[in-house]
Amino acid sequence: MKHTEEQRRPSLYLEVCTQNQEPRLPLHTSIVLFLLSYCDCKSFSVFLVFNNNDDGGGGSPDSESLRAQLPESVSVTAVRPQDAPQLVRSCRLPAAVDESGQLCRAGLAVVLRHILIRTTEADPTRKDVPALLGFKKTCLKACAEVSRWTRLCETGIPSAVEEHLQSPTAQLSQLPLSVLALERRLAEPVRVHNDDKIRRQKLQEQRLRQNKSLPEEPRVSDGLELRAALAKLSVESLPAATTRESSEIRKVRTTDLPPLEHVFAEGLFFTLTDVVLLPCIHQYLRSLQAHSPGTLQQLPHVLRWYSRVQEVPGVLRAAKDCGIHLSDPQLPTSSLPGPLERDGPVSLLDQEEDREMSPQLPFVGGPRPTMTKLKEKGIEAIFTPHPCPAWTLPWDSLPVAINPTEGKMSNIRAVRKMQQLNNLVAMVTELARPGCTVVDFCSGTGHVGIALAHTLPDCQIILIENKEESLVRAQRRSAELGLKNIGFLQANLDYFTGPFHIGVALHACGVATDMVLEHCIQAGAAFVVSPCCYGFIQNAVKFSFPKSKRFQDTLSYKEHMILCRFADQTAVQLPPERCHIGKQCMGLVDLDRSWAAETRGYSVQVMTMEPESCSPKNNMLVGRPPQRAEQEVRGHQLEASLQI
Repeated sequence: MKHTEEQRRPSLYLEVCTQNQEPRLPLHTSIVLFLLSYCDCKSFSVFLVFNNNDDGGGGSPDSESLRAQLPESVSVTAVRPQDAPQLVRSCRLPAAVDESGQLCRAGLAVVLRHILIRTTEADPTRKDVPALLGFKKTCLKACAEVSRWTRLCETGIPSAVEEHLQSPTAQLSQLPLSVLALERRLAEPVRVHNDDKIRRQKLQEQRLRQNKSLPEEPRVSDGLELRAALAKLSVESLPAATTRESSEIRKVRTTDLPPLEHVFAEGLFFTLTDVVLLPCIHQYLRSLQAHSPGTLQQLPHVLRWYSRVQEVPGVLRAAKDCGIHLSDPQLPTSSLPGPLERDGPVSLLDQEEDREMSPQLPFVGGPRPTMTKLKEKGIEAIFTPHPCPAWTLPWDSLPVAINPTEGKMSNIRAVRKMQQLNNLVAMVTELARPGCTVVDFCSGTGHVGIALAHTLPDCQIILIENKEESLVRAQRRSAELGLKNIGFLQANLDYFTGPFHIGVALHACGVATDMVLEHCIQAGAAFVVSPCCYGFIQNAVKFSFPKSKRFQDTLSYKEHMILCRFADQTAVQLPPERCHIGKQCMGLVDLDRSWAAETRGYSVQVMTMEPESCSPKNNMLVGRPPQRAEQEVRGHQLEASLQI
């Protein structure tokens, strides 16, 4: 059956790979299918995207080994990569596309959360489904670039297990750092909202046992914590105490109450995180049981969690439907080790985390010594004159849906936003050619992307944003305008893998600017970026600061952070002298960024948006890739020779 982009229902696209000439479901695909089965979700058309052409095209998968991995309750269709929608081909799977075909959601956490939301909309009586989103509906909502926990669950553990399954007998004695991180997390005390009542009940039970001289329970999670968790799953309320706490118990200070122990990954309650981890940990434990059963002794809390998850109503049914044969690997109580020590394997984990994300370092004093140190090395902020300071969009003749004044912002802020758009659209228009793909990173509600789509009808514009509410608003505005050359992608930056020619970002916060720059450089694309929130800059997973060699040879990380901190002091309410210093610090931080890009062949200009009052963060970095830069140099040389 030929697959087309026109779907009556939203669509899910899941990856199928090949191992030893046999199709295999990657863990991300298995997790999505497990959730669909657990929720009994029928809201999507599900397509399996084969990463090779061995399947011969559309139709139902006919491999016996693949059918054993697919849930019977979910109807799937095979599709070749080239037959998937363009937005799907431009991102990493899993991906979900809405009915319009213009809005795509990519990445494991984003897609799973979307499945829960659509399931709840289709059947509001399923109270257990929205409960998976956790307290305040924030489970796995933070993007992986800024949340270690999301990164651990969404990418760290699935990737580590996938790597282990490729070579199960390699390095069995050294457990993956991500699995050790989960073991340590499960060993920590639980912090849940309004847990005072449960902890007082736990204290009362402990004292009753002591008064009756009863032996302590061998595992606390077999007691009050487990009862509270299972009660939440069954009747949406905590178990009532058999008797009210005594006045003595009620007088105990909260800080003196006993801690609660983990039942599930995020505490006492079953959430989406447990759904993500179950297929991964199941396959990992099965492999260890087969190849190195003694290693299981290093994971007592993970084993306990694995056993508890199976008690959740619906888990065994969904696992059976997906061909996941859950077991209960048991170890003698005497062989279970105590909490992980801070030395040994866990110290390796700490070193890895410290390498990835260095904390903000304290400092004393102002930026002048650091700026003087740079000046002595011949390094000062350099601002290129704006090439078209008076250029402006024809705001009076534009449709009202493009104008920021139609939004919820104040009139003064809307005017400044229009001025900012003038600057970015002017530079992108200068770089763009018919047929170009322009990506608006961190697009928000689409002010930049929608203006570009209207101004450049011969270009394809893609808006990327990880906040669903903002992207849905942008899609509504685009629909009002009838724009056809625009697409929307809700995803972290890393999940966008498609080719593009120009990347643009207005006020990408902190290291988000550096992520955008890196994405553009890797794609060989030009960029027009206005940074923001310099004070939030810190070492990240993929890069550290300073970025360029000249800055690295001159400044320490701490000294660079001083520049970043004072670069945020440019508000109009501050004294002019302080604003001037802040502007110079902004220029130095962006000079470091531009030099780092130039070492990779780019031509980069740091300029100030016009008028300067359009924003306290009015810097703009314009970068041209090596080929474009060489062409423009040759063009200027030819122009000069003709004038001579």
